[in-house]
Amino acid sequence: MKLSIITVNRNNAEGLRKTIESVISQTFNNYEYIVIDGASTDGSVEIIEEFSDEITYWVSEHDNGIYNAMNKGTLIAEGKYLLFLNSGDILAKNDTLLRVAEYFEDEVDILSGYVREQNKDGKDKYPPKTFSFKSLYYENIPHQSEFIKRKLLISLGLYDEKLVILSDNEFNLKALMNNATYLFLDILVSYIDTTGISYSLNNQYIMKEERKKILETNIPFGIIKDYEYFFLKEKEFHPALLWLRENKFMFKILRFVYNKFSK
Repeated sequence: MKLSIITVNRNNAEGLRKTIESVISQTFNNYEYIVIDGASTDGSVEIIEEFSDEITYWVSEHDNGIYNAMNKGTLIAEGKYLLFLNSGDILAKNDTLLRVAEYFEDEVDILSGYVREQNKDGKDKYPPKTFSFKSLYYENIPHQSEFIKRKLLISLGLYDEKLVILSDNEFNLKALMNNATYLFLDILVSYIDTTGISYSLNNQYIMKEERKKILETNIPFGIIKDYEYFFLKEKEFHPALLWLRENKFMFKILRFVYNKFSK
């Protein structure tokens, strides 16, 4: 089995249907499909049952958050690679997995294409083209386009369930620190749901605090300070620019306002 696709869902019946339909329409069929539902009460279970012939394994039960559910799926999975495509996310084209699967034979630990947001702007979000501390300092690899070797995720202790939003970012940093191999693919893998927790304005503070905790826990203090000095060059920036660098959501808002009224 080359690939395990894992979908985590809780009370998102409409999004779940879209995700399932995008998976089962793939021309590539060397995969298993796992759905982990968090005891939904909105009709999600009925949708899962409707497509049960196309789903390898599913369960609907209470969990302890999104990363607990993703870990459940990981431990059940049997594929060499994992793709976490949660409810509301959809694969870009019917042959997307077929195109990506060509690179599974390279035995790379992590492969990633890019994603496109499901909104009127439809912006593309690219992972780093090279795997480095610099590339992961502020950004992350979108899990909807990231194909991870299952044995790597397990060997690094699975996702940290104490984190709410950025446990996948922590995993990538751990993978980097353990010399995991990485390959960027110039392939649009999925259209991502922009109503998730990482897009919520209310969660920006949580993300900032989690990112700080992740860096402090996994990266030696001296390396962080050297990076900030040599690469960010803090002394060359106005404090307002540094604040915008750390608060990217606000930067996006200001950029939107500027583009709208500068015409």
